[in-house]
Amino acid sequence: MAAMPKPRLILRIAVPSPLYRSFDYLPPPDGDPTALAAGMRVRVPFGRTQTIGLLLDVDTDSRIEGERLKAALEVLDEQPVLPTDTLRLLHWASGYYHHPAGEVFSAALPVLLRQGRAARMGKRAKGQGNMESQGQSPDSRPLLNVSQHEAVTAVCGALGGFHAFLLDGVTGSGKTEVYLHIIERVLEQGLQALVLAPEIGLTPQLVARFQRRFGVPLAVLHSGLTDRERLDAWLMARDGQAPIVIGTRSAVFTPLKRPGVIIVDEEHDLSFKQQEGFRYSARDVAVMRAQQANLPVMLGSATPSLESLHNAEAGRYQRLHLPERAGSALHPLIEVLDVRGQPMQDSLSQPLLDLAGRHLADHNQVLLFLNRRGYAPTLLCHDCGWVAECRRCDAHLTLHQGSRLLVCHHCGTQRPIDRHCPKCNGADLRALGHGTERIEQALAQRFPGINMARIDRDTTRRKGALENLLEGIHAGEHQLLIGTQMLTKGHHFPDVTLVGILDADQGLFSADFRGAERMAQLITQVAGRAGRADKPGQVVIQTHHPDHPLLHLLVTQGYHRFAQAALEERREAGLPPYSALALLRAEATGRDLPQAFLTQASEAAEQLDCKGVDLLGPVPAPMEKRAGRYRAHLLLQASRRGDLHRLLDAWVPRLEKLPLARKVRWAVDVDPMEMF
Repeated sequence: MAAMPKPRLILRIAVPSPLYRSFDYLPPPDGDPTALAAGMRVRVPFGRTQTIGLLLDVDTDSRIEGERLKAALEVLDEQPVLPTDTLRLLHWASGYYHHPAGEVFSAALPVLLRQGRAARMGKRAKGQGNMESQGQSPDSRPLLNVSQHEAVTAVCGALGGFHAFLLDGVTGSGKTEVYLHIIERVLEQGLQALVLAPEIGLTPQLVARFQRRFGVPLAVLHSGLTDRERLDAWLMARDGQAPIVIGTRSAVFTPLKRPGVIIVDEEHDLSFKQQEGFRYSARDVAVMRAQQANLPVMLGSATPSLESLHNAEAGRYQRLHLPERAGSALHPLIEVLDVRGQPMQDSLSQPLLDLAGRHLADHNQVLLFLNRRGYAPTLLCHDCGWVAECRRCDAHLTLHQGSRLLVCHHCGTQRPIDRHCPKCNGADLRALGHGTERIEQALAQRFPGINMARIDRDTTRRKGALENLLEGIHAGEHQLLIGTQMLTKGHHFPDVTLVGILDADQGLFSADFRGAERMAQLITQVAGRAGRADKPGQVVIQTHHPDHPLLHLLVTQGYHRFAQAALEERREAGLPPYSALALLRAEATGRDLPQAFLTQASEAAEQLDCKGVDLLGPVPAPMEKRAGRYRAHLLLQASRRGDLHRLLDAWVPRLEKLPLARKVRWAVDVDPMEMF
């Protein structure tokens, strides 16, 4: 009897493409098919080119006819580069955020691995004990107060199982010290800790604090590293050589050999949500990763997001409260300064300037906050009213005096400052409004001889610039600090005794339903930079709307009373966290195409089971034209998350088959955090 022919093997591969499916290939003709395993990288022919895909599965059945199947060209790894638990997390993320699996898996790999380079450490990293320090003597560590001790005990008691904690601590309450004690216990058990910070600006001080504390290698992952540095850190984390992994958003997908705990610092921060391409929330992925891996996760913030507070109220998170500042530090005195009718000097009122002078005379540091970089947000012709506008966006160009450029902060377009009005040829061009650059100039005239540090994206572009500025502030080289929100997030400046918020009115009248929450968080976080050590702190909020209910509630009763009121408003309006949203975005070079595509998408959704889901739109995006492309939105809203995802599961695969799908760029944004 003739032997049965062996079934042919089919490689199911995730290829980085915008298509919502995997691709079938035959094994390479000269490879060993028995050595294949999910998580290996494979070089494959794709269209007219070649690309690096990730092996998801080995099967014996294919939807493609045999003669049409192509063979993979090369298997790049002897062992999977991604372990099973990471693959499972990525599968979940692709499904939950309804994003093409190939792009999701590719985004989880360092750039050099995406390019086909070997998954090996670089020569410089080998044997260096990357970022290792001697560690801190236990006798020199600060003592925990009662609330901190209770938080540490709760989390350490949950090691070895899934439990979600919300560490809700006022600014300066010692949240980082709580993290350090928990991680110390995790390291004693031979496990690894993953710590996520929202932005690269927070990473240097976290790394320095951890280096002082622990005598172990640290793996640091953020966008400021070279591709080689990032791969080396990633491999140290994956292979267990780094017991502590610290990173920004994308580090949430970093493989760990012995995961023990996940910590998300400043969990409320918008930076944890990816706003382009694969639009995931690193905070929410961290919670799911902890659940899948059966380990505790801690979300920390002085201004928790309304979603996290709601989860705590519903019992999904255990709330751990740190109500007092650590050590002898007291809460700062906060006052609202009504600037209506007052003479202003470049957005600076005389009472604030006088107060700043007194604090500087006492050899303290003063921090002035304005969340607008550049010299002025508008250049205007006084003769005819012309305003310098971006030709590619529905936005004004921002004047940058130092570089003599007009810059669009949305698309990056820049050009030299006009000498004459292009409309009437007038020469009286005036800078309207104020940015951090203009404030710095005004303060230099008001306080000659005082060293200043301006921290915004313009002054910190070069590698190491931010670290140098922060070191100078801590060393007392700068007394007057001016900056955007980069200067406010989690930084500890013990000599800052006065914080001035120059324009609290920007966020009071936002069209985004999250605007009030973000403004309250920003004001609270900025105020928290004052009086963090032995010196008492003072906060002054300049406003033209001193009676605004948000400001009044925030200043008189604090962030949590505001959050309670905001949650009640959201509940009555049926907005998140009391409903679930998904946003279908479309853009094209023509104005009509995005809305036409979204109309087709809306009709396709109505043909499915839309029960429990409302479709709102399509409408133009709040900023309709950006980077030369017109944009439109279709919003999906459901009171139950299950109803929304049931529709998305059936609907999203149909979108790429719509007649206009290839004439526009479109993307699904689940749990959108920004609507512009």
